Amino acid sequence: MEELKEYLSSHEESELYPSDIAKILKKLDEDEFSEAIKLIPKDIVGDVALELPDRYFDDVVESLEVSELTQAVKELESDDQADFMQELKEVDKNIASKVFENLDKEDQQDITMLQKYNDNEAGAFMQTELFTAKVDEVVQDAIKRFAELKKANEIENVHTVFITNSKNQLLYCIDLDDILTFDFSLTFAENIKDSAEKFEPIKAYDTEDIKEVVNYFKEYDLSVIPIVNKDNILLGRITSDDIYDIINEQATEQMYNLAGVDDEAEEDEEVLKATKTRATWLGINLITAILASIVIGMFQDTINSMVALAVLMPIVASMGGNAGTQTLTVVVRQLALGDISYSDARRIIKKEVSISLLNGILFAIIMGIIASIWFDKGMLGVVIAISMVVNLFMAGFFGATIPLLLKKMNIDPAIGSTVILTTVTDVVGFFSFLGLATIILL
Repeated sequence: MEELKEYLSSHEESELYPSDIAKILKKLDEDEFSEAIKLIPKDIVGDVALELPDRYFDDVVESLEVSELTQAVKELESDDQADFMQELKEVDKNIASKVFENLDKEDQQDITMLQKYNDNEAGAFMQTELFTAKVDEVVQDAIKRFAELKKANEIENVHTVFITNSKNQLLYCIDLDDILTFDFSLTFAENIKDSAEKFEPIKAYDTEDIKEVVNYFKEYDLSVIPIVNKDNILLGRITSDDIYDIINEQATEQMYNLAGVDDEAEEDEEVLKATKTRATWLGINLITAILASIVIGMFQDTINSMVALAVLMPIVASMGGNAGTQTLTVVVRQLALGDISYSDARRIIKKEVSISLLNGILFAIIMGIIASIWFDKGMLGVVIAISMVVNLFMAGFFGATIPLLLKKMNIDPAIGSTVILTTVTDVVGFFSFLGLATIILL
């Protein structure tokens, strides 16, 4: 609490950063947190609430009055307003309704419009605050209007002016540094008549998948992108800071999916909800483990006749599992980054199989020698060596093909890949090792 008081007193209000305040709040216990929230200036408390992990949002709502929550929402940009109201609705629909009723009509319209989009659509992530100018407007008039809006704090983070026609259809995007080179006494159309193609916009549609928009930022090194509807009418913009948040969320979701857990459930404080989502994948994993055990059971007589096989079995399965996970992680990540296209499938599979095969041969030789010396059986070393080559080969092949096939089926390649791959490497590893032992050693 003292750290927060010191931070607030030592900084001017314009120098207060929501992320810094959020870091301090996360160190406090529940009672201190409730008191601390009330100390934060109401014009930034909404930003602070959105910086905090979701589990703190309930405490924020409980600590503030409806009027204070309303003020917090009014100070947010439109995209953050929509996020705040959505979280507020999940916590308490009654309070959310009261806050919404107290907002300006313009804010209500923006929130309603943004919330109509699906979670994966670009429109759900855009903000409606942006600076536009008509193509036939005189530059100095637009600059004067921009200055007035800036002084009134009605716009911020403006780096690009969006040029539209009389129907509000997007024509051009002009950076502020380019405008400085214009003749201010002429219109925008007159200034760019000889270089109009330079200012043709890279844009995204409101119903476009947000993952594609993220790729636009990466490919074209954008700081902002305009969002239009099917009629090319300008609706809003998405800025780079929003894209950074989206990238982090996607990376987190991908890591959770690879581990077989749900990112939303893990961020929720309800233990039963998280338990249920984890149990689903654990149940699937149990079934796959039983399949591997069935394979082992098929060779029970072989194992009983040679105890060394039981000692060495886990090595084959473990090596295959780890090799497959390496391949799977690389392919899933490259798919997420857009570094792999369907035309690359053959190249990727060939590369990953080659890597796994070379590692398989290397460690087959090492393990073959170790097994031969350890149990004083030369042919046992041959069996585990061949089995290891086979399993690592299959691990590389399936580690590359499983995510590619899931992507082809429009399924997130991170979901389920690990369970499928583990089943393959365990079954192939045990079957090849025990099958070869039965043929060669008995």
